Amino acid sequence: MDAAANPLDGVRIAYRVTQASETADPGAVPLVLVHGTALSQAIWRGFGYLKAFSPERPVVTLDLRGHGRSGKPHDEASYAMDRFQADVLAVLDEAGIERAHYLGYSLGARVGFSLAAEHPERLASFTSLGGAPGTGRGAFDRVFFEGAVASLERGGMPAFLADWERASGHPVDPLTRQAFEANDGAALAAYMRANDGDVRVTDAAIAAFPTPVLLLAGTRDPERLRAAEHVHGLLPDSTLHPLATATHGDPPRHPQVIPLLKEFLASTS
Repeated sequence: MDAAANPLDGVRIAYRVTQASETADPGAVPLVLVHGTALSQAIWRGFGYLKAFSPERPVVTLDLRGHGRSGKPHDEASYAMDRFQADVLAVLDEAGIERAHYLGYSLGARVGFSLAAEHPERLASFTSLGGAPGTGRGAFDRVFFEGAVASLERGGMPAFLADWERASGHPVDPLTRQAFEANDGAALAAYMRANDGDVRVTDAAIAAFPTPVLLLAGTRDPERLRAAEHVHGLLPDSTLHPLATATHGDPPRHPQVIPLLKEFLASTS
């Protein structure tokens, strides 16, 4: 595992580059995969993305600040969107990557919208997986359960996971539990407080995106599906695929995603 320092505040960002096979096109553009809230880069190996994409191109995975093996500051100011953007750019710079295809899930997609608006020269394409250009008030209560942030602040990750299972009526799957347990409850709560109702990327900025865009959202995730449909309306040349029966938590493991991403990357390379 390598690490890059965010130039804005020095927070260390853990990342890994999985190199392409020896038979891959040496000019193949790398793919960057960025996880969602309370997860880590481990999901991409667990759900088969490294196996699917590393034979043909380098694949970069990273832990955003407050997550996984990256630095975990406890102050809300450390979780502004410019810090998340700089996390990704610091990794690309450290790895010597000028441009990359970018796929972000949930939080990772929101970071991707901001990068596409402010640093489009670094993105060869952008895929939003269960994402939106911003969050509304109470977003984390809607994604997890009512009082999610207070649960973290009161009892840390054990209380959060127990309350989540109680609210959902079923156990958290083992891979998700493992990713969540690797987090610092106080850091995650600071992130959630800072990003509840965070400023969104404007429609004008989205309409000006110069990079190819793929929009994937679950049919049982109406908030993100509406957001994807709205973005598609602003970008008629983008590609929109609703993911059948998927909730907000399902897209990374949804069987349609890897084939759709392969097709999209083939059309943009």
